[in-house]
Amino acid sequence: MTALAAPEITALLEEAQKRGLLGAKDRQMGGRFPSALVEAAQAATGITEATDLLTYALVKVTFEDNYGRKLLELEGTVPPGTFGDY
Repeated sequence: MTALAAPEITALLEEAQKRGLLGAKDRQMGGRFPSALVEAAQAATGITEATDLLTYALVKVTFEDNYGRKLLELEGTVPPGTFGDY
């Protein structure tokens, strides 16, 4: 990672390390991305190296909380009257 990476990014990557997600780099990925997207991601994170940026993106997706989806999955599971007569 670069020295410019925000403390939030560092904390997220440290948590990934604790969970054993950042072991040996034994898998190769490649792709072509729009320059504007890469530049915006680099500016937003301070991460300039492609491998580090992809690692951060994968960690971010892995730790995504999915609160909205989980909330929608609960629809209809609370019995009527639980919260009064609303």
